[in-house]
Amino acid sequence: MAEEFLVVKDLHKSFNEFKAVNGVSFSIGKGEIFGLLGPNGAGKTTTIRMLATVLKADSGEITIGGHSVRRDAESVRNIIGVCPQDLALYEDLSALDNMVFFGRMAGMNGKEAKEQAMTNLKMMGLVDRAKGKVAKFSGGMKRRINLAIALMGNPRLLFLDEPTVGIDPQSRNNIYETIEDLRDKGMSVLYTTHYMEEADRLCKRVAIMDGGQIIALDTPYKLKGEIGSPEQVTLEDVFLKLTGRSLRD
Repeated sequence: MAEEFLVVKDLHKSFNEFKAVNGVSFSIGKGEIFGLLGPNGAGKTTTIRMLATVLKADSGEITIGGHSVRRDAESVRNIIGVCPQDLALYEDLSALDNMVFFGRMAGMNGKEAKEQAMTNLKMMGLVDRAKGKVAKFSGGMKRRINLAIALMGNPRLLFLDEPTVGIDPQSRNNIYETIEDLRDKGMSVLYTTHYMEEADRLCKRVAIMDGGQIIALDTPYKLKGEIGSPEQVTLEDVFLKLTGRSLRD
């Protein structure tokens, strides 16, 4: 395995009497796309919020790029990027102005922010819409801008929370290719999705959470091989076998 960039050890978080995260441990290597999967209420979002320094853990240790989240959260924030499922965009601003704004928030000066914004827009195939108002963008374009914003400041670890929800195949493929290119350049990625085929395509390893715990962790190929032929079994088959078929709210 590649050198570890993120290390999580025995992470716990409760809300009153509810144990949302109960002893979670895993690591992500440099240049690895790691999938964190689970049904609604499994504890994924709470885990990610702790990793991203938004929520304080009750106990356990998180180290990112050699920095402790508990002791040096500011250094961690300087090397992570977060692409939330809920679009974090100012619709009355242009794509470029959105990106410059968030770049300035990340500590870049105006010139740096504009230069990187144009680079990221090119990466996402949106240079020609740089001055277009985001309110007029399609859902796929907004998702791509959301990812481009998360990359402002050149993070070394990227949190992607269901980045392809409700978009067209062309935008989805663009996002896939962008993520794979970032991985090839050495970026580490934590990827959450309810689309199992995405995790199978993109992730070197996946962890499946349920009830606040990791109940399986391995490569998609090996997880599929545990219940049948990896060429015939799907990752969704594995997911349903481990977490059940009951509906989750």
